[in-house]
Amino acid sequence: MKQNWIGGAWVDGATVTRNINPSDLSDLVGEYAQADTEQTGRAIAAARDAFPKWAQSTPQQRFDALDAVGTEILARKAELGDLLAREEGKTLPEAIGEVGRAGQIFKFFAGEALRIPGERLASVRPGLEVELTREPIGVVGIIAPWNFPIAIPAWKIAPALAYGNCVVFKPADAVPGSAWALAEILSRSGLPAGVFNLTMGRGSSVGAALLADRRVDAISFTGSVATGRKVAQSCIERMAKFQLEMGGKNPLVVLDDADLATAVSCAVQGGFFSTGQRCTASSRIIVTEGIHDRFVAATVEAMRKLNVGDAREKGVDIGPVVDQGQLDQDIEYIGAAQKEGGTLAYGGMLLERPKKGHYLAPALFTGTTNAMRISREEVFGPVCNVIRAKDYDEALAIANDTEFGLSSGICTTSLKYASHFKRHAQAGMVMVNVPTAGVDYHVPFGGRKGSSYGPREQGRYAAEFFTTVKTAYTFPG
Repeated sequence: MKQNWIGGAWVDGATVTRNINPSDLSDLVGEYAQADTEQTGRAIAAARDAFPKWAQSTPQQRFDALDAVGTEILARKAELGDLLAREEGKTLPEAIGEVGRAGQIFKFFAGEALRIPGERLASVRPGLEVELTREPIGVVGIIAPWNFPIAIPAWKIAPALAYGNCVVFKPADAVPGSAWALAEILSRSGLPAGVFNLTMGRGSSVGAALLADRRVDAISFTGSVATGRKVAQSCIERMAKFQLEMGGKNPLVVLDDADLATAVSCAVQGGFFSTGQRCTASSRIIVTEGIHDRFVAATVEAMRKLNVGDAREKGVDIGPVVDQGQLDQDIEYIGAAQKEGGTLAYGGMLLERPKKGHYLAPALFTGTTNAMRISREEVFGPVCNVIRAKDYDEALAIANDTEFGLSSGICTTSLKYASHFKRHAQAGMVMVNVPTAGVDYHVPFGGRKGSSYGPREQGRYAAEFFTTVKTAYTFPG
């Protein structure tokens, strides 16, 4: 059994959970400890005790620890990628790529630890000196999702540590393997006891304890909109800092002048790869009239060639859905779209494979409107719908008509429309002739509206959340 890491020691949990391979339901990935409220409190206390010394650690200490973590992750990327694919269902090439991204994130923030910014200004009052410095905020509770089980924890944990904070990390229940592997690497990185803590367990116990404890100064959360609202309410009640990354209903606009092959590639990769289980997936495809029918036909043809199967098998394009609950949700949305009048152009059926798993053929709906549930709510699966628009202006209006605002894409060969779309798309990230899913590790990640709240994640913008600014005056005399 894999244990939790609390206060510099491996600790048995109150209970144990079994981690099952969604590609092969007979395959037990492993058994993992489950912390309870009491153990979470111990982890918070350990982080609080370690904070004063870690906050005063040198940039070199932080660099050395984070760089060591990044180096080991990259050296073990094939092994860790295999584990990720096995427990989450992401195809092996995608899983190895995610692990590589996690390693690069730790390397990036190792460098950032050496260049924490500050300013020295002249005062408007004679004889005074002004210094602006960034300081760590304290103990950070990190609540991560299951769909990127090592990359998202990396882009939260690495900056938290780089800027001198201490961490209590709660991974998603469905993917304890990748979280434990990352924690095991961190446990050997030279971090003092209590600086980093792993508390695997249920949101109702571990998550609730993190939200309620006044010793936790900040919460960084990625997950559902409903849970994000609970996080916000709890943090506001006790005036803790919080950062939320939640849902998306990302549009991909395809104009008449688009290169058809590029548009189809963007739609298929953005909508169906990673089994559509990405908050940046392009689930709404808005297509203008002149290219609509050709685009739908070409997309269906491309979908017919996709190989759905065991995530670790060579040649598989799409792995299984992560678990039975998520599969049931996908099927429910497919049924709802049909009831509301959408036409199932391809897919949407359960698939049988040699090994029993959560296999679903990617689904494409046509004849949909932006008022349907399939257009308004995040499915979080390999399900996309096409909405017909008469021209660019209507397509842009439809794209922006959503409660979300994470990522937005357009396929066009027109510089005029591309430039206008980049300016007027109501999203935190805009893609032109590339899939809506996929952001480099050194640039800010985040959205607007109901998708995100608080400072951006990743890149140098991470400092906005993981530090607080101090203004100091000196009179030299």
